[in-house]
Amino acid sequence: MFRIDITIPILDEEGTLEPQVRKIVGYLQSTFSDIYDVRLKIADNGSRDRSPQIGAALAEECPMVEYLRVGERGVGRALKYSWGRSDAEIVGYMDLDLATDLRHLPAALAPLVADEADVVTGTRLGKGSKVIGRSLVREVTSRAFNQMLRAYFGTKFTDGMCGFKFLRREHLARLIELGAVSDGWFFATELLICAEYDGLRVVDLPVEWTDDANSKAKIGKLSIEYMAAMRRLKRHLQTMSYAAQSG
Repeated sequence: MFRIDITIPILDEEGTLEPQVRKIVGYLQSTFSDIYDVRLKIADNGSRDRSPQIGAALAEECPMVEYLRVGERGVGRALKYSWGRSDAEIVGYMDLDLATDLRHLPAALAPLVADEADVVTGTRLGKGSKVIGRSLVREVTSRAFNQMLRAYFGTKFTDGMCGFKFLRREHLARLIELGAVSDGWFFATELLICAEYDGLRVVDLPVEWTDDANSKAKIGKLSIEYMAAMRRLKRHLQTMSYAAQSG
């Protein structure tokens, strides 16, 4: 039976952590219990509220849940910590707010299990996607960011930042070697850029996505972070290409 680890990065989520995790666990048990061995990892990257106590209690109560205390902030840091300690064939993540509808999980996992894909990424911008309640500012920013990625890296995926990504864990070390190392939000995009660079099979999965009005993502701060990370990754990939050609 395929083992799958799904990570949920959290930061100060005491108000929603328990009901959301229970909702996810209920879905996983009813949908995959006879198909896959699925585990849910709560990766806490620096909460200062009651999230640690709530997460630990949920893990104690439910065998399929594990609480991980990362300590320092950063979504990328939380994912690397969780996935780096996994022995599952498939690893992935989604956001606690469940902005991406859970019903897309079977379609995300099936091609990875069947070895028809190496990475599956949700897209809010592809044909067949549906976005609910998103502000014009966030919509324009998202499209501009992805157009920038295509111009700068020649990428083919349509949505680098959708918080719904899964991959065969056997590729993780290579993707990190290629430059997927960010401790922040850009790690999710780095995975896709490096996967395409390495010739892996990256599948865009159109999803229904509902905007979270309470999202902690700050557009201005993230834009600065992304630009710096893009330049760093571009230089790193160029160095890797030069080394490969020289060798």
